[in-house]
Amino acid sequence: MSASEYTLTADYHRFDTLNSALVTALGTSAVHTVMENANHDRQALPASFSVGGLSTGFRFDDGDNSDCQSFPQGITTSRDAVGTADSGNYDGHQLVLVSWYTKDGCGGAQQRSRITLVDWDATYPNTYRKILLVEPAGTAAAPDFKDIPIHAGGVSWYGNYLYVADTGHGMRVFDMRKILNTDPGGTADQIGRQSNTVYYAHNYAYVLPQIGTVTSQTTSGTNLVWSSVSLDRVSKSIVMTEYTCQSGCTDYPNRPPRAVRFPFAPGATTFAATTTAGQALQLPWYNLNGVASHNGRWWFNSSGQKKLYYWTPTAGPATFAWVGGGESLSYWEDSTNPDLLWSLQETTGGRNVFAVTQATYGGG
Repeated sequence: MSASEYTLTADYHRFDTLNSALVTALGTSAVHTVMENANHDRQALPASFSVGGLSTGFRFDDGDNSDCQSFPQGITTSRDAVGTADSGNYDGHQLVLVSWYTKDGCGGAQQRSRITLVDWDATYPNTYRKILLVEPAGTAAAPDFKDIPIHAGGVSWYGNYLYVADTGHGMRVFDMRKILNTDPGGTADQIGRQSNTVYYAHNYAYVLPQIGTVTSQTTSGTNLVWSSVSLDRVSKSIVMTEYTCQSGCTDYPNRPPRAVRFPFAPGATTFAATTTAGQALQLPWYNLNGVASHNGRWWFNSSGQKKLYYWTPTAGPATFAWVGGGESLSYWEDSTNPDLLWSLQETTGGRNVFAVTQATYGGG
């Protein structure tokens, strides 16, 4: 498709004034501090879990595995953030990062979103920590924050910046250097400023405030549905895809999905003020929850079809059996071992986070 039809408008300073006031009021914790205070234990994958080329993985603790209100969606890693140098450590930790959305009850409406930082280094305990995503609010004199009720269907970590898919708009941007400290007390429904010195966040000890927006525009046809995103470190770009249906859906479009690549500004981990897409594809597959690209190769995960699709411009398409309930994809570069594809399942009671050898699904 014509890539010139798709553009992004980026604003990394939308909340500068409020965020400066929040930092003054609350103080920040570096990623290594957050991980030193990790308070959940990840578990091994169950023996019953099986997928071709399985390399490694984990499952969340029993509470998160069975939570009927919260659902894991996007996945990225510190290898995305910094590459393969120093084993992909960010602030001293090799990490897997998963985005979640939370409903206001089992089967309720979307209420808020969060990320989970999981230690993935033998040097550290097998632990993880939850961080609430928030949007700054209030005034410079009385800074506040509120929940972000988005699906968080995809997430990409590049440098210090975290890009979270916002389905109908584009991406919300966060800075991993600006994790705020909050009071874990109060009640589970309390959020934001309670007094000059007390800020609650649904009992979370840490929140990550949004710093900006990356907004999508389409010059002709329908606007993009940002269902999933991932980072391509080779071309220094973010790729996105849409969840659509062949027919019969009421909550999702009934049309062929698209996948679009947007390049970062040269030499930066940010987008230019305006960015034109570098590549745009119309796809023959449906129910796509995940996308990855690396060295001109593409992978698409379809939860509904339990398929992982592979495509290159020269070799064409290939189809592989995949897991049910599958969500986003993330490409894991490795300088000494085979490259991996990370993914995860959102299914209540079966939330497996796993990595497969990339060569099993398309080679190259």
